[in-house]
This record gives sequence, structure tokens and C-alpha cells, in this order.
Amino acid sequence: MKGNGAASQNWADIPQGKRQRTGAVQKLPHLRAALKCTNRLGLRQSCGALGRGASVLAGLAVLLVGWLPGSAATVSNDIRRDATVLAIEQVNPTVVNIATETIIEQRDWYEELFRRFYGVPSRQQKSLNLGSGVIIDEEGYIVTNFHVVRRASRIQVKLWDGREFEAEPLVATESSDVALLKIRSKPGDKFKAIKFAEDDDLMLGETVLALGNPFGLGGSVSKGILSSKNRRPATGAEPLNVEDWLQTDAAINPGNSGGPLVNLRGELIGLNVAVFREQNGEGLGFSIPVKQVALAVARFFAPEVTDSLWFGGHVKSSAGQGVVSTVQPSSPAERAGLKEGDRVVQVNGGAPGSLIALNRMLVSNTNRQARLTVQRGTERVNLTVRMVPFEDMIQEKLGLTLLEPNAQTARQLGVNPGDGLYIEEVEPDGPAGSAKLQRGFILTGIDRVKAREIRIVGERLSATKRGDAITLSLIAPRRVGNFVEFRQGTVEVKVR
Repeated sequence: MKGNGAASQNWADIPQGKRQRTGAVQKLPHLRAALKCTNRLGLRQSCGALGRGASVLAGLAVLLVGWLPGSAATVSNDIRRDATVLAIEQVNPTVVNIATETIIEQRDWYEELFRRFYGVPSRQQKSLNLGSGVIIDEEGYIVTNFHVVRRASRIQVKLWDGREFEAEPLVATESSDVALLKIRSKPGDKFKAIKFAEDDDLMLGETVLALGNPFGLGGSVSKGILSSKNRRPATGAEPLNVEDWLQTDAAINPGNSGGPLVNLRGELIGLNVAVFREQNGEGLGFSIPVKQVALAVARFFAPEVTDSLWFGGHVKSSAGQGVVSTVQPSSPAERAGLKEGDRVVQVNGGAPGSLIALNRMLVSNTNRQARLTVQRGTERVNLTVRMVPFEDMIQEKLGLTLLEPNAQTARQLGVNPGDGLYIEEVEPDGPAGSAKLQRGFILTGIDRVKAREIRIVGERLSATKRGDAITLSLIAPRRVGNFVEFRQGTVEVKVR
């Protein structure tokens, strides 16, 4: 090989005594000097004694170091590791694939006849469905769509690292299509949880990522932009629908339901819910806004839901703290002096690390009292809240004592288990007594919501104030000769 009219020699082929006199070696001092003028970050410092050739060599030396395979520069400056990749790496461990199994009983009048008289069991068929979810707490709580786990007899979740667990459905809201699950794991197991974005921190046109389990193919990611925010303000009186959802052109396919929609910070901004397709047209993806998801989660962990205790203050998570979003009139929270906007700093002397921890601390005392320290502007205020069991609150507001009948009692009353509540006692001069309710009636609904549990009745009543009217759906037994007939009807009762 030739260069500049002289033969080039390998360093090893130059005799030891002549190495200092060769051109190859004479360039080395300049290179060394140039490298000395380059700081640790690869930025060249001023060095007046060096010539242009030394400066060029220094730059080439730095570039060559960057090109070496496996070098630190390659790892830290990989052009592929952009904001999208970083967000996916952050969120992936929080996403779960969900498989549900539903037992469907097939009955007709002929089979029902054989079942009643001959004990022949009805035919059963298994239905399998797939969906997605996202972990919201290190204890293994998952949020997904209600329609993903509705009527499921068995739920299994698979994590990004291949681990599989059974999951238990805890609570759901059909109107918002959000459900809460809990992974059945060993004590002490911890899981990576996603971070929630602030309620209205959304920008039209920003890049968004949809993660989930489309078509049951396993973990998958699609990328798009936020095409539209929700198109109407939520009133709380109607089920969420297209007008309330976020719209994106990121691909959301069957199986993606319940998976997260995230921004480039890796924060949850929505829960994938649906895809709208017109024949021969593009699919439009929709997600439940994080504001609605956060409201549902706050409700799921309220003492009213977890322990059937009337607290009356809705607390949501914001910037790592519990913030009081609403306070019900005449509730224990209002009577204690809690106000909207209060930031919960301590509960019973301890600082809650999450919304779930805050709820546990609220209900930890057997006397149903909780000592709160809240930040109100620049002032810290100490409060004591005395929560009320739902049974006592129902008695206080309606003058009723309700029981949840077991399977045997329900059959004797002519209803299926979970279809109604038994009225055990009626206060004669109370609101229920004035409406002619009697012991032995079955309460089947309140304001068009099925009264499957005392908790449901308590939740509905907790939102009412003195003088409000509610509608009760009832089954009234009436004896006719040797037979008992059951009549259905509704009655309006005013809350006291």
C-alpha cells in the first residue's frame, strides 16, 4: 500500500533502533498532544501550541473512539433510543394480558323441567375472551375495562416477563366501563405500577402510545397522535360514550381493551376502550380519559366501597398526594371540617404513600375514627372523622333495617341470591313506614339501580341530603288462601 509516494510500514516491522526516526513515529507526539487537549467529555480545549493537523487528528481520534463496537458512546448515544422507546421501556412492565373464562348455562323450558323434577344439570359452555390491563399499585391492583371481565368465572393475567397469575375481580362501574382486579400473589410480592398523568394534561397532536394484547397476540405497541379530547363535559348522570372518550389514530384492536394509552413521559392518559370502523374506512381508536379513570379508582378505594363505611369525602391522587375532590353535605367528612382542595398529609400520625395506603389507614381503627392532618393553603389543620356503618346510615335516613339473604332464604322468598335485600324492620314513623313499607318486603332496587348488596343502597343514600326523594323498587308478598303471591312495584320515599 502506498501513500504520498513512500512505502507504509507496520509498527511491528520497524526495527527498534529506527522507530524514532520514521515518519510514522514522528506523528505520535502530535497525536498525544492533541489528545491531551481533549477533555473527558470529548470537547476540545484551547491549545495554542498545536497545529491544524493535530486538531484534526484529535477530532478523528474522538470519532474513532465513538465508533468502536460496545463503547460507552454507542450505548449512551444510540440514535434509536428516543423518547418513544424510553416511554415503552418504562411502561411495558406495568401492562398485563388478561384471559377470562365464562361459564354459560344453556337452558330451555324442557331442560328446566328435567332439572326441577329429575335433578338433571343444565348444559354448560365455556366462553374465552382476551383483553388487557395495567397495574396501578405495587400490591398488584389492576384496572381494565368492565366489559373485559364482565361475568367472568375465572381471570388469568400474564405479565411482560412471562409470569402468570390468577386475578380476583373486586369492584367495577358499568357507567364508566372501569373495573378493578387484584393479582393473587405471594405475600410480599411487588409489581411495577404505572404513573397517572394529571387530569387535564393533554395536548392535541401530541404523540401517544397504545399498549395491550391485540387479537391475543401478546404484548404489542402502536403509535399515533391524540386526535381529539372528550367532546362534552361529564355530568355523572349518563354512561360514558364516544363523546366522553379520547380519540387517537394509534391502532386499537380487539384485545387492546383495558390497556393503557400513554404520553411520551410514560404517564397514563387513558384506558383503551373501543375502536370505531366504517366499512372500507380507517379505524378510529378511543380511550377513557385519565380523569375518569382516576375518579373510578378513587371511588374503588373509598371506605364506602371497601368497608361499607360512610366517610363522605372523595379523595383522588394528584402529584403523589391525596387531594379531597368533593365533600358530601351532612356527611362525616363535612361534620369533621374537611373541605374540597385539602391535601391529606397524615392519617393517624402516618404519611400515606398512595391512595390505597390512605384508604387502609382511614379504616384501620376499630372505633371507625381517623385523625387527619391536611394542608389547606399555607395552613395545616388537624381533624377527626367518625365514619358511620351503612346499616346505621340507612336506619338514620330511611328508618329501615336490611338483611342480605343467603341462598336458602332467597329461594324461600322467591328471588335469586343477590337479586334483593330483605326488609327485617321498619320504623313506624320513619320515611319508609310513612310510605307503607312492611317487614318481609324485598328491596330490589334504588333509583333504578339493582339492590344486590347493602353497600349499593348505602352508596346511593350517601349522596342524598335531607328532603331528597328516592325511588325504591319492591317485591311485596301477599297471602291468598293457601298460596303466597309476590307483587312488584315502586314507591317514592323522602330522605330525612
